[in-house]
Order: sequence, then C-alpha cells, then structure tokens
Amino acid sequence: MNRTGLFIALALWLVIGVVFGLYPELDLKLAALFFDPETKTFPLKLNEWAGFARDAAMWVAWAFVLPPLVALVVKMIRPDRPLMVSGRAIVFLLVTIIMSAGILTNLTFKTYWGRPRPVVVTEFAGDQQFVPWWDPRGDCARNCSFFSGEGATAFWTLAPAALAPPAWRPLA
Repeated sequence: MNRTGLFIALALWLVIGVVFGLYPELDLKLAALFFDPETKTFPLKLNEWAGFARDAAMWVAWAFVLPPLVALVVKMIRPDRPLMVSGRAIVFLLVTIIMSAGILTNLTFKTYWGRPRPVVVTEFAGDQQFVPWWDPRGDCARNCSFFSGEGATAFWTLAPAALAPPAWRPLA
C-alpha cells in the first residue's frame, strides 16, 4: 500500500468512527436490518450457508498465514536449507497476525471493553443495554463486541499485499 492508499484508509476510518461516534443509533439501525422481530432472532445466525460463508472467509484469511509458518517450520527442521520466504517477511506476517487478531483484539479489547453484542441488547430481545462503540462501560463480561475479531483478521490480509513488489501492490 502506498502513502495515498494509507491516507485514504485512515481518512475513511476517521470519518466512519466520527459518524458512528456522533450517531450511535446508526449501529442499531444497521443491526436491525438483520433482525426478525417476529421470531426475535437474527436469522442469518442460524443459516447454514451464512455460517459456512463466515467460516470460509476466516479459512481464507488464515490461509495467508500458512506460507510464512510453513517456511519457518521447514527452516527449523532443515536449517541447512535456505528460507522459502524472507526472514523479514516471516517475522512481519507472524508478528502482525499475532498482534492484530490475537493480542490486540482478543486479549485486550474483547476482554476489557464491555460493549455487548447486538444479540444480547434489549433492542433485539436481549437483557443488556446498548453501548456505543467508543464506550467501554457495558455489561458484557467476556468475548464482547468491540472490536470484531473477524474484521481484524480480514484487515490483516492486507499485510501480505504490503510485501508485494511495488508493481504488483495495486493488484494485491
């Protein structure tokens, strides 16, 4: 990603954060599109195809981790052989996935940010109060909503693209 792409991504992140920060009801309105008031459920949660698509997207994202992991394991087993992937690329990819999808998302935010998931808020037949994304004081005790593990993992898939040669980066 070049500087222009980085600035566009950061500007988009800032605009979306400000909009949802100023109008937290947008969060509820978007979630309501997927809620069935008659059955008081989120039907896609129970849909096999939607579950498969969600899992498949994560399999694809985690498949990006396999080349550096395999290269590292092969090097450990056969230290006399050259690395299949550069050492810097291995360190970059493995450290960034561990930090983004592991430590930052699951050990930090999901543990200490009490924002409940939409399925448990009173607006959708749950027992907890809705909390905007920026407020850590919700009633959720563990595996809370802020922020998305799937989103963090999917966003990490841009890391391998950053390692592509400059001519290939727009395609990557």
